[in-house]
Amino acid sequence: MFDFLEGYDVLGAFWTTVQLTVFSGVGSLVWGILLAGMRVSPVPLMRGFGTAYVNIVRNIPLTIIILFTSLGLADIFGVTMGAEDFKIQGFRLAVLGLIAYTAAFVCEAIRSGINTVPLGQAEAARAIGLSFSQTLRLIVLPQAFRAVIGPLANVLIALTKNTTVAAAIGVAEAATLMKSMIENEAQTLAIGAVFALGFVVLTLPTGLFLGWLGKRLAVKR
Repeated sequence: MFDFLEGYDVLGAFWTTVQLTVFSGVGSLVWGILLAGMRVSPVPLMRGFGTAYVNIVRNIPLTIIILFTSLGLADIFGVTMGAEDFKIQGFRLAVLGLIAYTAAFVCEAIRSGINTVPLGQAEAARAIGLSFSQTLRLIVLPQAFRAVIGPLANVLIALTKNTTVAAAIGVAEAATLMKSMIENEAQTLAIGAVFALGFVVLTLPTGLFLGWLGKRLAVKR
């Protein structure tokens, strides 16, 4: 029944998808936190940059961003991301594009969590001499994260599915292999079902676990 899978490294393709998700997820979280800090910063220049970045990037299709990292950064400006091998270079550029795009959504999720923290706590922190960065790091962000685990889970699931866009620059992830199999095999529906099931296996447990974690750690107000 599944003879059409012979000769194809399906697990390897999904492993590449997992790697794209993990590296892009970590990078998006770090960059998203920095952007969220800029969005609520008392410095107008930083606040303006954060606002402009989020509003612009969220309205650009991910495919264009991924193609820009390949055709723009690599082909025009010669950015190789420290890789000699073309496949490794494509993988790293795809991660860079996914981080640039997903961080905008991470930023907005975290900013919504920051808005749930009572203003009096920040004022009390400033009254005892804490700086803005100390207040954000020690008082506000720990509470904000507990409030936005659910939204961040949705961003992570969307990121997992968005990794398929990396096929546009030849990264050998699941969507790339699926396209190749459809071109070479006659079992189109079966191939689609296998890869759909693969993404369900990747995203469903993650969503259920983070949903449970969000309810368990939710701040009671």
